[in-house]
Amino acid sequence: FTTRASFEVGDILVDTFNIPHDAQDPVGFLLRTAGGNIGFVTDLGHVTKLVVQRTRAANVLVLESNHDVKMLQNCVRRPWSLKQRILGRHGHLSNEAAAEAAAEIISADLRHLYLGHLSRECNRPELAFGVVQERLQTVGATHVRLELTSQSVPCPTLVLEG
Repeated sequence: FTTRASFEVGDILVDTFNIPHDAQDPVGFLLRTAGGNIGFVTDLGHVTKLVVQRTRAANVLVLESNHDVKMLQNCVRRPWSLKQRILGRHGHLSNEAAAEAAAEIISADLRHLYLGHLSRECNRPELAFGVVQERLQTVGATHVRLELTSQSVPCPTLVLEG
């Protein structure tokens, strides 16, 4: 596929859009289904206006919440150059950046927000959840159900009915 184009997979329309990351042609997705829209944005260093615009139509969103800044800075297993890359504008979202992104993206239609791409060494699920949940409460997004994802345990199946 070509980034910024849409294509179909069965009865799903897949919209693609650019995201800022230090990789070759990084892309986010919005899957348009009869039951609802599902957005995927991971591996991004910051949230652009385009990311907000494209994901605001999501009923379900998977959003990166990669690291806790202090845990990353204190991690002895990662060289400073890697830490700088992760913290950069083309690196990965911190828990705080994910919380701010969620606050910008939230619409009345967003029902489920999944935090993904959590670092095993530089984050803890309860930290990510707490930071984002607090921000959701601050902006009055009580209609959004916040969930954590894991690299090793599948999430419960979510059924979209439209």
